[in-house]
Amino acid sequence: MTETAIRDTTEADLDRTLESAAQAAEGFAALAPRERAGMLRAVADAVDAAAADLVPIAQRESHLPEARLKGELARTTFQLRLFAGVLEDGGYLEATVDHADPDWPMGARPDLRRVLEPLGPVVVFGASNFPFAFSVIGGDSASALAGGNPVVVKAHPGHPELSVRTGEVVAAALRDAGAPAGTFAVVLGEETGRRAVLHPRTRAVGFTGSIPGGRALHDLAAGRPDPIPFYGELGSLNPVFVTRAAAGARADEILSGYVDSFTLGTGQFCTKPGVLLLPESTEVDALAAAVRERAGAPMLNERIEQGFAAGLRSLADHPATEAVVEGGPGEGADGTTVWTPSLVRTTAKRFLEHADELLEERFGPVSLVVSYADPAEALEVAERLPGQLTATVQGEDTDEEAGPLLERLRRRAGRVLWNGWPTGVSVSHAMHHGGPYPATTSVLHTSVGSTAIRRFLRPVCYQQVPQHLLPDSLREDNPLAIPRRVDGELRLP
Repeated sequence: MTETAIRDTTEADLDRTLESAAQAAEGFAALAPRERAGMLRAVADAVDAAAADLVPIAQRESHLPEARLKGELARTTFQLRLFAGVLEDGGYLEATVDHADPDWPMGARPDLRRVLEPLGPVVVFGASNFPFAFSVIGGDSASALAGGNPVVVKAHPGHPELSVRTGEVVAAALRDAGAPAGTFAVVLGEETGRRAVLHPRTRAVGFTGSIPGGRALHDLAAGRPDPIPFYGELGSLNPVFVTRAAAGARADEILSGYVDSFTLGTGQFCTKPGVLLLPESTEVDALAAAVRERAGAPMLNERIEQGFAAGLRSLADHPATEAVVEGGPGEGADGTTVWTPSLVRTTAKRFLEHADELLEERFGPVSLVVSYADPAEALEVAERLPGQLTATVQGEDTDEEAGPLLERLRRRAGRVLWNGWPTGVSVSHAMHHGGPYPATTSVLHTSVGSTAIRRFLRPVCYQQVPQHLLPDSLREDNPLAIPRRVDGELRLP
């Protein structure tokens, strides 16, 4: 990769890129869903074919191991193929037909037909911790393209060379499959990202990153003369509550699983469980020993290291906490910096007294253990939680404490787990990866799973429009052969 290829995008080049995306929007949106499905599969095939080129670049820039990156690349191309299937099914369009009815109880009804249509050019911000699955052609890009929207990706500075090379592979695959010129592009630079959010051709933004960065961009999108949707995934502690019954029945199993989860990927997952609620009678010696035994591993980049170091110190040195395991940076076998995990603890009473400081996300290998005296105290902690991507209950089937906990946690999290671990977000139709703020900026939507496409579509209702002027999805003969709701009745092709 040449130095020129990873230079920040100029303002003039960004203008040209977004103008080109706007010119591509109409033609790309007009393609039949099955045509776009073929294009998504072509992209998936191209990315799979380029794995031997892309994975080594990702290793060098992200410090992630080869096996992890190969698995992540497979997840990325699976996402593309999943959305191809969504397009071929057609149900995502929510096509609805209400025929004219002079006897409609609320007065004569005209012919009304509603369908979801693309928004236009979407700007996607790549994430640092998943250089494939949440980056250039990750879930945001895949769902936006599936919806019929051109995509401009703002590359993450943690892996610029990988971003440029992946963008070349994707753009070439789309071009060869017949997509309009300008359907996909990659741009670089922090100021470029700000300009892209404000650019008049941008119709929506997808973002995965920090709370401060995401909130700043969200406010830019909302403050435009024409505010646009901003779908940001920001921060989450992903708390785990262990009931007294569960601690009594299988404490060792739970504590071992918790260590595996919060140290996975050096604690750099958005679903890392950062807070563990335990009955105060639970011994944590085995938990501390398991944390001490974990080998150090590198973090993604120096910027994340610096942010984590500051967050770790603020947690470990807080007057309401006690450091149980003091991990931190060290030198690996190859001379690189590696980080061993840390464990900090406090009581529910002190946690509640200092919730604002202790509820800050620490993106890296550290977790806070909170001991509670009784179930009421655990419920009080649950009540204080801000919005979360996930919340987990470790309980027993006959557990009287579990129901009230689940009732409170479902109000605060997009995904509620029972006797599992939040690290590991399945790419499927029922998955919801989102939650109330600050987990995301839009509680209604997900960034993982097939319904992620809904973010980049808007409803349009056609009233009394002649058949030959209607989109194919709404014509009487249903040429796309898609499921539709007709006069209130769901009809399958």
